[in-house]
Amino acid sequence: MNSREFFNTLSEALRGGLAAPLLVVVMLGMLLLPLPPLALDVLFTFNISLSLVVLLVAIYTLRPLNFAVFPTVLLIATMLRLALNVASTRVMLVEGHTGKASAGRVIEAFGEFVV
Repeated sequence: MNSREFFNTLSEALRGGLAAPLLVVVMLGMLLLPLPPLALDVLFTFNISLSLVVLLVAIYTLRPLNFAVFPTVLLIATMLRLALNVASTRVMLVEGHTGKASAGRVIEAFGEFVV
């Protein structure tokens, strides 16, 4: 199976209703498996961007039915944030002795900003 066939099969599966269970499995994987600091940086940046987009869409939506998927988006964003908190705490506790950037640059920058 080449990469084109793989991505075609994956896109068909996601259209068939496997996106939500796959997302839950990925989030459980984040809870159970240690993530490298670069992956944490990318996921934290994505989560912050997603939060800003959801906030702006919620503010600028004129009719509530235009953003009827809001509870689902909010639930998924919250689950992603909780999984990131657990994953980043694990990395800080396991790799924290190696230096300030051991948990990723985003966490280091936020720590510098707060302290």
